[in-house]
Amino acid sequence: MNFNLHKHKKFSSGKMEIVESIPDLPVQDPPGEDFSASDLSWTKFGNEERQDDVALIPYDRVDAFIIGECCNVEFPTRFHIERSRKRSRGSLKEYKHDEYLEYRLYWCSFGPENYGEGGGILPSRRYRLNTRNRAARPQSMRGCTCHFIVKRLYARPSLALLIYNNRRHVNKSGFVCHGPLDRDAIGPGAKKITYISNEMQQQTMSMIYLGIPVENVLAKHIEGIQRYCGSDAKVNSLAAQYVHKLGMIIKRSTHELDLDDQASIRLWVERNKKSVFFYQDTSENSPFILGIQTEWQLQQMIRFGDRSLIAADSTFGIKKLKYPLCTLLVFDSRQHALPVAWIITRTIAKPDVSKWMKALHDRVHAVDSTWKVNGFLTDDAAAEIDPIREIFSCPVLFSLWRIRRSWLRNIIKKCGNIEVQREIFKHLGDIVYSIWDGSDPFVALEELSQDFVDQMAFLQYFKATWVPKFEMWLTTMRTIPLASQEASGAIEAYHVKLKVRLYDDSHLGALQRVDWLVHKLTTELHSSYWLDRYAYESDSFQNVKEEYIATTSWHRALQIPDAAVTLDCKNNTFAKVLSQKDSSITRLVWNPGSEFAHCDCEWSMQGNLCKHVIKVNMICGNLQSCRPSMSFQSFNDILVSLSRKPVDDSIALDLSTAWTHQMLDQIRKLVELNQSNDIGTIVNNMPLRWVAKKGRTSVSRPSALALLPSGANNNSSSSAAKKSRERKRLSRLC
Repeated sequence: MNFNLHKHKKFSSGKMEIVESIPDLPVQDPPGEDFSASDLSWTKFGNEERQDDVALIPYDRVDAFIIGECCNVEFPTRFHIERSRKRSRGSLKEYKHDEYLEYRLYWCSFGPENYGEGGGILPSRRYRLNTRNRAARPQSMRGCTCHFIVKRLYARPSLALLIYNNRRHVNKSGFVCHGPLDRDAIGPGAKKITYISNEMQQQTMSMIYLGIPVENVLAKHIEGIQRYCGSDAKVNSLAAQYVHKLGMIIKRSTHELDLDDQASIRLWVERNKKSVFFYQDTSENSPFILGIQTEWQLQQMIRFGDRSLIAADSTFGIKKLKYPLCTLLVFDSRQHALPVAWIITRTIAKPDVSKWMKALHDRVHAVDSTWKVNGFLTDDAAAEIDPIREIFSCPVLFSLWRIRRSWLRNIIKKCGNIEVQREIFKHLGDIVYSIWDGSDPFVALEELSQDFVDQMAFLQYFKATWVPKFEMWLTTMRTIPLASQEASGAIEAYHVKLKVRLYDDSHLGALQRVDWLVHKLTTELHSSYWLDRYAYESDSFQNVKEEYIATTSWHRALQIPDAAVTLDCKNNTFAKVLSQKDSSITRLVWNPGSEFAHCDCEWSMQGNLCKHVIKVNMICGNLQSCRPSMSFQSFNDILVSLSRKPVDDSIALDLSTAWTHQMLDQIRKLVELNQSNDIGTIVNNMPLRWVAKKGRTSVSRPSALALLPSGANNNSSSSAAKKSRERKRLSRLC
């Protein structure tokens, strides 16, 4: 974690006039016993090629300035004299205005040497150092580059010229290297600090990031420490200091590591190598790509993504952010969308997508070589599908949540009449349904423009945004299986949470900075999801746990009883849902049973998939009078297309047969596991499978046995057992 220094920004922001003559500088004498650099107005001195920040003060106030700089709250330190020179008066016959009578180079005592990890030690000096003002121990020297020069002017001995060469307390890499803002600082009392695990540190940081009161944070932190150290007054005191320090670091942290956004990102990447799985800087031949995944996200991707689904929220912030954000999501134990990787880039070209996707896949396989994805959900018809199939080797599904949300939001925004909103949304749904009912979607599209010719605002938006690429979207929905409403609702819930976190009014000025986006993702958003999972799995933070459980509309829909839903008896034109909080309120769901159902609740009127629509669709799914969901129709269409393969098309028929048997084999195994009370029985019945030499102890049932008749299995049981014993003997010899 890196931080920018607000005090230093105060006198380094803006353009300074370049002064070429010392007499043009004003003499400054700030009030008070001591003062620091932030109390002075600094001027650029030099020429167009080289300038220094300078200030002119009375010579007898130099010590007051040094004391003020040492008492910096963010970087308490001492300054030692690194180099010193003197001249006697009258030694120069000709001199310039900036010639010195006394010259001293003051350096922060946490430098210039770096005795820390990865640091280089400077060669031994040939001169004696003033060790009285040095830092406490050699180990505390961290390569700090902060230093300034004090010149007592030869022409005006009563004045001193201050030249600040480097105001920031950072090392050569640009990282904060000491003080309360340095999370890696090691001080004389480091051995006395109580044990703090990574989980405890992450818990404390997450609570602070989310704005939980300090008293509650401290109480939880002490509670965690007492598991290891017991109850002790000194332990509590050290814990309070730790929480206070951590809170101060977070409070004063900022995204700007450099005024230049590109340089700031380079510093962040250098500092957080463990959280970066792919980085490609902008150049003439390559676009900017930054892939972020923390160690915790990697663990969740392995845990919840293995033999499961991965989804993508593909194009967040395409209009507002400097670079769009793509998020890869897994579905956790409650089927909530959990972010496991962030990719910041504008490119969607196949070679570029393959680069970061392969890097991520390789990173996961470096931890678990058996990890495999069963399906990948995408929400963008323009996305490259081939890299997903080639790298993850899994089927691709398409989620309608983005197209549904975009259409509904713009209908509500551009059409004031709620009845018109319902009819337009229903008509758009019918256009999508036409993929499977055999009608021409472009004829339905033409009918839309004729039936709602008076809704010019929406029609202009639709024709400009969607009509040019409408065939591409329809083709994608026709050729790729559609994801369920539960998955779409989970992805949308993440998208809404991300939008709330990022599009805060206080941050609107920083939307065009990538370092700000990275900072928000890796601090606030990451902490929010970490604490959600921790609260759920540890059964703590009950309010956080309850809020996490109720995050998705699907879960909220499950809390609505069936008796609260009433369908229209005539032709299922609408449904009524009775509110569970206020029995006097009834929500009206228009076009029930469809993914394009319209509800008049506040959440739906913001363009979201609400619990009332999901609950009504759950009930309609069990009724013969309602048409099936789009995801089921898509799945059914794929199965029907397999049976339509001509017999003489042998390769295609073989492929379809192999795929069908593979599916049946997996279903059979799942049925066995679900019906069995003892998994050991299933494992013992599995014959030995020949694999690599090192892995010959693994067992599984070959799918070919499922094709044998039951009698054949019984008759060959003795011979199979005999072969099994022979193989075991051979494996021992190997």
